[in-house]
Amino acid sequence: MNAAHHALVPRRVRFDLSRTPLHWIPHDPDASYVMNSIHLLLPAGEFWFCRVYNRALPFVTDPTLRDDVQGFVRQEAIHARSHQTALNEYLRRHGVEIDSVLRVADFVFGQALEETPLRLGNNFITRRLEKRLEKWRLRQRLAIIAAVEHYTCVLGKWVLEADALNAPNIDPDLLDLFRWHGAEEVEHRCVAHDLHAHLGGTTLERQGWAVVGFPLLLALLAYSGKHLMAQDPAVGGRFFFGRWARASRRGTLPKLESLFGAALRYLDPGYHPADEASLQEALAYFGKSPAVQAALARERERQAA
Repeated sequence: MNAAHHALVPRRVRFDLSRTPLHWIPHDPDASYVMNSIHLLLPAGEFWFCRVYNRALPFVTDPTLRDDVQGFVRQEAIHARSHQTALNEYLRRHGVEIDSVLRVADFVFGQALEETPLRLGNNFITRRLEKRLEKWRLRQRLAIIAAVEHYTCVLGKWVLEADALNAPNIDPDLLDLFRWHGAEEVEHRCVAHDLHAHLGGTTLERQGWAVVGFPLLLALLAYSGKHLMAQDPAVGGRFFFGRWARASRRGTLPKLESLFGAALRYLDPGYHPADEASLQEALAYFGKSPAVQAALARERERQAA
């Protein structure tokens, strides 16, 4: 962890998406749908993060890291609820069918990646074995989260710096949601890596799960994005990555080669997420985010009451 410790705080933001158009990046439905696919995956994924971290907390012996883990959980829970708002107030309002993708996300994060005890019996040897396996399985799930958090940090940095998203006709509320979320991903970028290492996780574990996780993450994004595009007769669901590449040339999506480069960076044995993005850039965005400033104003009013 960094010598100058930065405390993580939950920002109780709210977003009004009741007027957000379906193509919230005007004249660029491809980028709109690719970024909207994130809404479908993140609630289930981030609530899973919270469950795993709550199981890990009893094993954390460093008080500073323990504070970081608790701050991470609070932030991730608000992320999940904010994207649920986008599902209900935004995508469903536009008549978009999303339940089939949500069922896939619930299966991945609610079943496939959940802990399943082996139930070897109830004697001294099997209890000892189950206890050792429990911590090993926990460490593997923490390694998966560390890899995912690397990619979310990379995407968070991109969305904060994407000049093309500064166009005045882009929906400000949904853009603020993505940039606030991206800034918090940059802010807590070190927690997952440090927690996995603290519990005895190895670089090889993190590398192995990153190699597995990167194509699976792209596959989930492609599945959910294509599902959204296919419901729009003006767009259609074919050539997903070709559409992504074209949008990236317009600057409204990150370049695919930059994501592959980020995946390779993670495989460097000396990698640490502190070097991946700037905390100051994230803090600077909080200072101008309408949702964050409104949340701070509500908190001041609550304290003054």
